[in-house]
Amino acid sequence: MTHKKFITFVSRSAPYGTHNAQLCLDMALACAVFDQEVNYVFLDDGVYQLKREQRAAAIKRKTLGNAIEALSLYGIENIMVDGASMQSRALQVADLVLPVTLVDRADISALLQASDVVFNL
Repeated sequence: MTHKKFITFVSRSAPYGTHNAQLCLDMALACAVFDQEVNYVFLDDGVYQLKREQRAAAIKRKTLGNAIEALSLYGIENIMVDGASMQSRALQVADLVLPVTLVDRADISALLQASDVVFNL
């Protein structure tokens, strides 16, 4: 019998400009497929990944927000967003493509301490 790992992904990058956001998403989905307990935290410019009405076709990329909407289909329900990151970027929960839990840096720190594995992109 295999032991489920408590895996946390911290996504800090803007949705476009680098491949970090897509890489983080791909890794999280792969872990979820293998029945691991996945937490997904959006921090700093990573909160822009959740913004509604992204139009990546203009830069000849796939819209990351569309893929992020599929997290729950993979069983990734624990999706958290740093409230200070949202506030400093003038974003509201209503601006996001899916329901999230707003957390503060202390909550994120506790989650990272409790995790078996942390990926920070």
